[in-house]
Amino acid sequence: MTQWLTEDEQRAWRSYLDATRLLMQTLDRQLTRDSGISFTDFELLVVLSEAPGRQMRMRDLADAVTTTRSGVTRAITRLVDAGWVVRVECEDDRRGMLAELTDAGMDKLAASSPGHVGAVRASMFDVLTDDDVATFARAYSDMRTHIQKGAG
Repeated sequence: MTQWLTEDEQRAWRSYLDATRLLMQTLDRQLTRDSGISFTDFELLVVLSEAPGRQMRMRDLADAVTTTRSGVTRAITRLVDAGWVVRVECEDDRRGMLAELTDAGMDKLAASSPGHVGAVRASMFDVLTDDDVATFARAYSDMRTHIQKGAG
């Protein structure tokens, strides 16, 4: 038997979906307008900047961001064309490819980050209390762990 969402659960679910969609659109518009880079491309630069040696296997990179594997392939091609990323053969598996952040990519990330952080703060954190932030951090962390374990 289906356990339908309660009225409060439905309101929370729809508010979460709307807020997430609007936040992603807002952040994408800000990055495109101010830095000439999409949210997806920015996210890839961030993930690569935090990876050991500033490089990751393409499949791991796809798993780490909010786009599909084919979307990551297209995005990496854009980043390579811009000079912000290079493709490198994987030494331990010649069939695998690594994406590596270049110095120019680090510079682009550094130049884009202040405006992005400002937009995140204005769109999200400026409207939340410290208790809200702690609650969201705990709840979203729990959800992520639950889903990653395959229970979702």
